[in-house]
Amino acid sequence: MVRKEVTGSTRPIQWKCVESRVYSKRLYYGRFILSPLRKGQADTIGIAMRRALLGEIESTCITRAKLEKVPHEYSTIVGVEESVHEILLNLKEIVLKSNLYGIINASICARGPKYVTAQDIISAASLEVVDPTQHIATLTEPIDFFIELQIKKSCGYRIESTNNSQDGTQDGTFHIDAVFMPVRNANYSTHSYGNEKEEILFLEIWTNGSLTPKEALLEASRNLIDLFLLFLHPEQEKKGTNSEETKNKITIAFLTFQKNLTNFNLKKNKNTIPWDCIFIDQLELPSRTYNCLKRSNIHTLSDLLSNSQQDLMKMEYFRKEDLKHILDTLQKHFSMDLPKK
Repeated sequence: MVRKEVTGSTRPIQWKCVESRVYSKRLYYGRFILSPLRKGQADTIGIAMRRALLGEIESTCITRAKLEKVPHEYSTIVGVEESVHEILLNLKEIVLKSNLYGIINASICARGPKYVTAQDIISAASLEVVDPTQHIATLTEPIDFFIELQIKKSCGYRIESTNNSQDGTQDGTFHIDAVFMPVRNANYSTHSYGNEKEEILFLEIWTNGSLTPKEALLEASRNLIDLFLLFLHPEQEKKGTNSEETKNKITIAFLTFQKNLTNFNLKKNKNTIPWDCIFIDQLELPSRTYNCLKRSNIHTLSDLLSNSQQDLMKMEYFRKEDLKHILDTLQKHFSMDLPKK
């Protein structure tokens, strides 16, 4: 439960979970309340939270599947009850969990006759199958069944496309349109009381089992905070501004906000800057570079400094131009560099 004083009210804001249910391994439900709020605040929070829950939370999905000697999606495989199209649809529905970003390689290897399910997916320990009973295919004859899988972590709805419409099927590789949306549905409602001067916000969240409704609520809240942190930055300084002055402005502005938000106490040693309290949002990096860092779980300056230049170049979609932006920014604002290895 979190409390915060509300202007015009003697009571603190409180939030709590008032109902929690697990219908199945792939369907969780949670109901939360937030009150007391001033009139209009419930809608403001409810709209933003619902959009963040549905579009800003990441999940792990299968994005490609390779079946050898399969000419096209609507082919059939001897000894397999389902068509290739049906198998791909079943793979699209598999619910997975992973803390890693980038591409994860996995495979399915089975010998018929057999019901092939999600528990037959073979991968690294970092990948977890939420519901091992999810059906993939039915092998009706004693055949060897093998699929290579490519798995990614992202958010939103991604349509996998190729430059050539025939590419990706000639070697039996099929692109799967992935739904990186672990929140199945989110609703909110508001209720007025106290002569309609105060409001209470109700949030309902359904998830696919890869995270709980409470975890989804916390992640959506963090993502919203990351977005709004941008407005705490000073406007772009004129050319010729002293780098030391700029560094101090950035650090002081954010630490002031962090102190108000979490009652953060600065260390007695003023020469020690808490790097874990400075988010990469503050570094004013290009959006492409920023997104690469976020996908690799680099959220603070402390996270960034724990990597070498070589580590960063191993990240998916990361380019030399991105590394140059980071090195220039670190040198400009903090007079520091990253080790090459």
